[in-house]
Amino acid sequence: MAGARGTTAAKTSKAAIAQLGWNQIRPAAVVLISGTEGFLADRSIRLLRDLLRAEDPSLEINQVFADSYAPGELVTMASPSLFGEPRFIRVDNVEKCSDSFLAEAIDYLANPAEGATVVLRHAGGVRGKRLLDAIRAASGTAIEVVCTELKKDAEKSEFAAAEFATAGRRVRPEALRALVAAFSGDLAELAAACAQLMADTTGDITEDTVTTYYGGRSEVNAFAVADLAIAGRHGEALLGLRQALASGTDPVPLVAAFAMKLRTMAKVSSPTVPQGSMAKAFGLAPWQVDRAKRDLRGWNDQGLGRCIQLVAETDAAVKGAGGDPLYALENLVHTIASRGRIRS
Repeated sequence: MAGARGTTAAKTSKAAIAQLGWNQIRPAAVVLISGTEGFLADRSIRLLRDLLRAEDPSLEINQVFADSYAPGELVTMASPSLFGEPRFIRVDNVEKCSDSFLAEAIDYLANPAEGATVVLRHAGGVRGKRLLDAIRAASGTAIEVVCTELKKDAEKSEFAAAEFATAGRRVRPEALRALVAAFSGDLAELAAACAQLMADTTGDITEDTVTTYYGGRSEVNAFAVADLAIAGRHGEALLGLRQALASGTDPVPLVAAFAMKLRTMAKVSSPTVPQGSMAKAFGLAPWQVDRAKRDLRGWNDQGLGRCIQLVAETDAAVKGAGGDPLYALENLVHTIASRGRIRS
């Protein structure tokens, strides 16, 4: 379970019910889990289920599918049993719900069963809007938990940081960057990677730790080479480049890593945005701003602009626009390592 970081509450001003982030879920007669991020939705539902089970181990758990709903299922499952155990009913595919489910769910909302928690998972779309509107107007009966997709690297970084913080483990900013780079496409994989690192290691999680476990992923290799070049360590960067290519790393993510680093440096070099506002203005985590500021030492605007232009040319070269891709990559490393200074 992650901490307060990474929570994303809805901004629907018309809603009369509480709208919470995924890790703020709490018991209610009816809980709407909305949003497109399935991993966070599943985790939120598990958190609630485990909370209710901890309160009463006799919790009765059932699942309903709204798109293949049999009339009467919801009322039957929610009704008290002979021994009065609490009931937890998870309803999936509400965004594809049948007409019979829609009608019965709206009726149920007007008179929910005592001791029952009904969790409705709606992944988006217009189907079931009448039910969603009814839930959002049901003050005192329902809550909504919003699970929106984490699209920005800063949001994913905050999520990963919270994974470690919740377990009482310290993680270095560079390690977070490497993890997010390696697993940016899948939040479930990112969470699993965090869990593996914590299970298999002790002490602080560093960039070397991430490289040891996930150095085979092209994204990790790419950022390692970019970091060396930007720091002016030409020989080490060139060696890292050749080793990455020899191990099968695709040249495209290598160039993409350079592009991402240089673009971030260009953003934080802006004299018009106050230092304290940069993270919010550019959609970055604070540590990304600090890192880019450090990376800028020894650079000037002309050199940075020259390298950004060269990255675009190199990207075209490695994607088949002509020329020697290996020469283009090595020339990029040399130019960046010299901070964009023109060779005499």
